Amino acid sequence: MGIPSFQTLTLPTFFFFFVSSYLLAYFRIFQNWDPKHRVEASSCFISLTHGTPAVFMAIHALTTHTTKSPSPPTFSSPNTFLHNTVLEFSISYFSIDLLHYLIFFPNDTLFILHHLATLYVFFTCRFIVHHGSFALLVLLILAEITSFCQNVWTLAGYRKADLPVAGKVFDLMSLPFFAFYTIVRGIIGPLFVYKMGVFYINQMAGDSIPVWAWVSWMIVIVTAILISIVWVFDHWIDWFKRRKAMNKLA
Repeated sequence: MGIPSFQTLTLPTFFFFFVSSYLLAYFRIFQNWDPKHRVEASSCFISLTHGTPAVFMAIHALTTHTTKSPSPPTFSSPNTFLHNTVLEFSISYFSIDLLHYLIFFPNDTLFILHHLATLYVFFTCRFIVHHGSFALLVLLILAEITSFCQNVWTLAGYRKADLPVAGKVFDLMSLPFFAFYTIVRGIIGPLFVYKMGVFYINQMAGDSIPVWAWVSWMIVIVTAILISIVWVFDHWIDWFKRRKAMNKLA
C-alpha cells in the first residue's frame, strides 16, 4: 500500500471553489427562500457547479493520451495527471456537500453514507492505489451527465407549490428526466460495471490494483447502482400515479 501524497495545489483550490459557491448560493442567490429549501437549494447549486464541469473534465482527461501510455487504457491503467485532477475536483465537491449534510441534515443517513463511500473510492484511487481512474472517470461521467437535469428538476420541485412556473418546469421535465436517468443509470451503468467486474474477477488487473481495493470499489459501485435504480423506479411509480390522477380529473 502506497503512502498518500498531498503535494498538490489543485485540491485546496477546488475546496475553496466549492465553499465559495455554496456561500454564494446561500447568502445571495437563494437568500429569500425559506430556511429549509435555502440550504437544500445551496446544495443543488454546488452540485450544478460540479456535475456538468466534471463530465467535460473527465471526457477531456480520458481522451487525452500521453506519450508514456500510448496503448489504450484499461481498468487497471495508471492514473494520469488529468485523471487525478478530475478525482480531486470531485473529492472536493463531495467533501463540501458531505459537510452540508452533516451540519443541516445529520439524520439523512443514506446521503451521508453515499458521500462517504464515494469519497473512499476516489481518495484511495487518487492517493493510495494510483491506478484504476479510467473506470472511475467513465462512471463519473455516467453519474453526472444527468446532474443538470436532476438539479433543475429538484429546484423546480422545491418551489412548485408557490411558484406556478416552477410547477410547469417540474412537470415538463419529469418524463424526459426519468427516461434519461433510467437509460444511463439503469442500462448503460450496469453494463459498464459488469465489464469492470469481469475484468477484476479474472485477475486482469494483475498487481496494479490490490484485491482489497477493487473488491471494495465494486461493492460501493454496485450498491450505488442499485440505489439509483430503486430511486428512479419509485419516481416512475409516483409519476404514473400523478398522471392517473390528472386523467381522472380531466
